[in-house]
Amino acid sequence: MNVQLPDYDPDILGIGYEQTTLNFPDDYEGKVVATLVRKKAHQTTPKAVLYIHGFIDYYFQKEMAEQFNQHGYDFYALDLRKYGRSHLPHQKFYYMLDLREYDAEISEALKIIGQEGHDHVVLAGHSTGGLTATLYAAHYPTHPLIKALWCNSPFYNFNMPRWKKKIALPKLSALGGRFPNLKFPSELNKWYVTSLHKDLKGEWDFNLDWKKKTYPKVYLSFVHAIFEAQKEIHTGVQVDVPTLVMHSHKTTNPKRFNRDAQTTDVILDVKGIQKYASKLQGDVTVMTIQNGLHDLVLSAPAIRADVYQKLFSWLARKEL
Repeated sequence: MNVQLPDYDPDILGIGYEQTTLNFPDDYEGKVVATLVRKKAHQTTPKAVLYIHGFIDYYFQKEMAEQFNQHGYDFYALDLRKYGRSHLPHQKFYYMLDLREYDAEISEALKIIGQEGHDHVVLAGHSTGGLTATLYAAHYPTHPLIKALWCNSPFYNFNMPRWKKKIALPKLSALGGRFPNLKFPSELNKWYVTSLHKDLKGEWDFNLDWKKKTYPKVYLSFVHAIFEAQKEIHTGVQVDVPTLVMHSHKTTNPKRFNRDAQTTDVILDVKGIQKYASKLQGDVTVMTIQNGLHDLVLSAPAIRADVYQKLFSWLARKEL
């Protein structure tokens, strides 16, 4: 039986980048799609990576694709439903009720990657995408394609004082379960996107409508979904493929733009990442990246070169 492969169109990232739309049944907001972006290596390869972005984000990190291509992997990335390329006019940006909503596009993307000649996939995720990827690997332990997991600053724990996590967070989550459209101050550091974008104080070009400079309030549905997903991580899930968790050396919360905004994680608590990465059951390696930003592959040139050197050395050691 002939398999119907998807048609790809040129992607906004330019030469070599292609995209295809993944269609799914309507959800509680109506029509819903996701977008699979592809950049193939110069030579045919059975190896691929599937990358999942974080919250208030989308895929634009071209250097990451090129690094994987140079190391013999075809590169794929998802823009999840309601994010970036996949956001539709009737949808609230980034909105979801349960992290497992994304299983549909991850599963479909993996099916396509397999149909396109791959038998070996590194599942990768950044921040909320790292949490999503970890749980996907744990929930589908016999998936025939997933051979490794790479998490770039995964969202394993909320970045807030202990008392707030213990007292306020469960109440907010419960409220979000009942009233998902309520909003709450996000408390995200305002300097993060400023430290990245080339028109502000960074070096990267991306769409500020899709990866917003500020996001003052978050839907409580998000708090609820993440809180419930993190409960599972905190119990120590089993991951049956080699797993690499990377994070910055330090978390800060700068009130003005300074060196910390350019050399630390200003979004997540790296101690929480370390703590809960160590609870994952399986072959897990945790690495600290000195002077790394929250998205480690967007750090200063020497820092991200270190990220890639460590990543590909680890993959080689694991014969992946």
